[in-house]
Amino acid sequence: MMKLAVEISDAADLAPKDGAASCNPYVEVDFDDQRQRTATKPADRNPYWNQTLVFDVRDPARFPSLAIDVSVLHDRRLQDHNALRPHTFLGRVRINAASVAAQSPQEAVLQRYPLEKRGLFSRVSGDIALRIYLLNPNNDAASASMDGAPNHQQQQQQQQEPVIDPERIVRSAAFAPPHEQQQQPAPDHQAQHGRKSHDLDDPEPRPRIFRSVPAAAGGGDDQHHQQQPRRATLHAVAAPPPPPGQTVVMPRPAAPAAAAPPPGAAYGLVETKPPLPAKMGPRAAAAAAAKIASTYDMVEPMTYLYVSVIKARDLPTMDVTGALDPFVEVKLGNFKGVTKHLEKNPNPVWRQTFAFSSEHLQSNQLEVVVKDKDMIKDDFVGRVLFDMTDVPARLPPDSPLAPQWYRLADRSGEKLRHGEIMLAVWKGTQADEAFPEAWHSDAHSLPLEGLASTRSKVYYSPKLAYLKVVAIAAQDVVPAEKGRALAPTIAKIQLGGQVRRTRPGQPQGSANPVWNEEFMFVAGEPFDEPLVVTVEERVAAGRDEAVGRVIVPVAAPYVPRNDLAKSVDSKWFNLSRALTADEAAAGKAGKDRHFSSKIHLRLSLETAYHVLDESTHYASDLQPSAKKLRKGSIGILELGILSARNLVPSKAKEGRLADPYCVAKYGAKWVRTRTALNTLAPRWNEQYTWEVFDPCTVLTVAVFDNNGLLPGGEGNKAADQRVGKVRVRLSTLEIDRVYTHFYPLMALSPSGLKKTGELHLAVRFTCTAWANMLGMYGRPLLPKMHYTHPISVLQLDYLRFQAMQMVAARLGRAEPPLRREVVEYMLDVDSHMFSLRRSKANFYRVTSLFSGAVAVAKWMDGICKWKNPLTTVLVHVLFLILVCYPELILPTVFLYLFMIGVWNYRRRPRKPPHMDTVLSHAELAHPDELDEEFDSFPTSKPGDVVRMRYDRLRSVAGRVQTVVGDLATQGERAQSLLSWRDPRATAIFIMLSLLAAVVLYVTPFQVVAVVAGLYLLRHPRFRSKQPSVPFNFYKRLPAKTDMLL
Repeated sequence: MMKLAVEISDAADLAPKDGAASCNPYVEVDFDDQRQRTATKPADRNPYWNQTLVFDVRDPARFPSLAIDVSVLHDRRLQDHNALRPHTFLGRVRINAASVAAQSPQEAVLQRYPLEKRGLFSRVSGDIALRIYLLNPNNDAASASMDGAPNHQQQQQQQQEPVIDPERIVRSAAFAPPHEQQQQPAPDHQAQHGRKSHDLDDPEPRPRIFRSVPAAAGGGDDQHHQQQPRRATLHAVAAPPPPPGQTVVMPRPAAPAAAAPPPGAAYGLVETKPPLPAKMGPRAAAAAAAKIASTYDMVEPMTYLYVSVIKARDLPTMDVTGALDPFVEVKLGNFKGVTKHLEKNPNPVWRQTFAFSSEHLQSNQLEVVVKDKDMIKDDFVGRVLFDMTDVPARLPPDSPLAPQWYRLADRSGEKLRHGEIMLAVWKGTQADEAFPEAWHSDAHSLPLEGLASTRSKVYYSPKLAYLKVVAIAAQDVVPAEKGRALAPTIAKIQLGGQVRRTRPGQPQGSANPVWNEEFMFVAGEPFDEPLVVTVEERVAAGRDEAVGRVIVPVAAPYVPRNDLAKSVDSKWFNLSRALTADEAAAGKAGKDRHFSSKIHLRLSLETAYHVLDESTHYASDLQPSAKKLRKGSIGILELGILSARNLVPSKAKEGRLADPYCVAKYGAKWVRTRTALNTLAPRWNEQYTWEVFDPCTVLTVAVFDNNGLLPGGEGNKAADQRVGKVRVRLSTLEIDRVYTHFYPLMALSPSGLKKTGELHLAVRFTCTAWANMLGMYGRPLLPKMHYTHPISVLQLDYLRFQAMQMVAARLGRAEPPLRREVVEYMLDVDSHMFSLRRSKANFYRVTSLFSGAVAVAKWMDGICKWKNPLTTVLVHVLFLILVCYPELILPTVFLYLFMIGVWNYRRRPRKPPHMDTVLSHAELAHPDELDEEFDSFPTSKPGDVVRMRYDRLRSVAGRVQTVVGDLATQGERAQSLLSWRDPRATAIFIMLSLLAAVVLYVTPFQVVAVVAGLYLLRHPRFRSKQPSVPFNFYKRLPAKTDMLL
């Protein structure tokens, strides 16, 4: 049988409960109706147990849905033996069993969990360290054989004492009374008395002796054991005990070889407890405030040495010509930062800041050297030395450190007569204002062009609005060629790269065509691109000739803003004659300025809409474009991008590992961390803040590999590689709780799903307006304009694509640019493309929705068939009560829903949702399905592959066609009841309806309900195995299937 092992290591900073600023803690673990406890540690707020409790996994299929309850309690019986309550609550931790993936103690990681309250008035503090893993004793023999043959001493030992396997691990253990514990010399060799265990094979219960066996064997005296406590596991050994000094040999539990891990086990969240000031206890609040500013309490403080090189003056000349091309080198051990050189300038100004990480502080001396740039060898001008112990420390919100003038010295340390340099040197953290613009020590070797792409920046999406254009009609349209009849005319409307065309005007060939068509465009501030409306004459298929054009600036006052969804007045615009290239070269532009044709347009900027630039399923902003229509913020979202681990090297050919950086988006604000160079375990520790206007929004964080560090080489041509993406929905987060987890990073490619690393994030959502936040759940998701004047689905998809392109183009022009592939990946540009994998995932999502109804139907079927007579009798009683008192039906239903919600509160999710590989059908997807998903549009595959995929799609569509036809058949049979398509069936039905009306009129409703209910719940003895009469009657009704070709 599979076992669950819960190793309880220690706890820290527990709440005092005994009146003497201490407590007597012990741990009680409850799993699947099995309860065990540890020993009591008297008068210890920081106890150390190192005990392992093992539970039976009775049903492995039900294991992921169970919970592991770990409660820390205070034993009151040590001070008061007559206490009414034997224990007091100190805190608890609830862990979902589905998160237990380790199959051995070696794979399990010791994790610290903060203790949680049990009720509103509970006083809880501290945390507890646990290691949880699974054991499969069936593979112990195989594990023992792989460990090698034992030596002669071990063989004799095994002959003297039977080997104990993990199934003999104690289920529960209670230590001896305190007066007996004091008589023992050492805790590692102490005999402990447990609860009585009854053996079915023995007529009389035999006592068991519990021994503490260390996890690692080794000698040493008792003093050494007390100084360095080791992990110990309690094992049950049948009496009599082994001789003194005998070592118990325990087989190492091995991971099951036959049982494969469940799908998605490698892609789960890992909860962590980093030393963040926001998660420290009250005792560490003062120390945390001294380490880092309060605005940076979601990240670990990282120490940097900042050197700000401002300028120099009166530098001595080094060349014969008297010219000086100065630059500055900042040296700290093996790391060096160099400023740009200024030609022929004895009083240069640099204003550059260098940052050296605490990991790179390899020297006790900082050297700032001024040199003269030369063709062959740079000349030494002077230097300034700083002792690292004398460098001051600065923390915001302190004002910036004032730079000072320092006299340059030669190599021997003597001061020069001429030459001074202005510097500012201090120690700070990543909360310093100089951190974003500083040149970091790991990037000093990059060229100036590539250095800009390594800095952390904040971007904002452009302000977008919908431009509505209604092409109504035209007047006095003249054909492009004289002497020819006017061909059908269309209106071509263009805004930047967005082009739309109307249908031919009616009546065709008329000089006054009418269109009455409406179009929507995406316009972005400051509205530099004008609106161009051209009236074209469709001379032939694929050949349109322009007969007039009007150019309208989008900015006010030419195009009015429609903030309140009011009707906008239309206008007539004069059309200027569209000239060909030959006519423009001949100078005919001034002859036809008084062209008489006009066009009737209605133009307006619809700022009451929200411009969708991402999918509504995981949108981060739902506010309208007009500022006066936006609501106030309801909270603050804080994100700490801590680190990443186990990234995949992607630049092995270049002799590098990876250059990762993070991009986060919420609302219109984008943030980009600095690029960590040549590492697979980057540490960013950068914190960002957003205002929250709607809790039902999503934060998106992605990791990329920077390929733009060498602008002049091949790196600039390659796109930044995707590493993985994380989405966090704010509505699933608890208020004021700091979530710290390692999120799995996954990359889906035609070759399959691959885990590319883990991203460590700290997330906190703080609510500042509770009433407004609760009121948001009753308001529509999008602004009111989307419901009063809805946009069609096809047009909305087109506008979303255009908005994505505008955002990508605008952010790509920033410095450093946020490249197009980064923006498209964050906005999921290709999410609307067909994918057979996603189609399967959505199909199973739909089927899972009906699983509850199917379960209720199965339960009702069991009630009707009397599979459980007691339950069936209770249902009969409840049914009769509800029939006699019908006013209790609705209160009973809502009370039942309330009780289900309260019961499920104990099993509420403790972790934020993340990418689910099982739900996405990513692990088991066929390679050809993934290859089709990543194919371009239109396809670039050969004809035989396209033919095979087309046939497969036809097969799937055939099944869908059959299901839809069956649903239509059932509906048509219901319609045929009164349509007289089958005269006999309709006559039978209407006569039965008349009879039912008479019976129901003369019979009380309670009697009818009781008779119908008892008939449905009748015993199987009174049931027939054949279908019922109403079912047979319905199946015989005609449908329209015989009328199909």
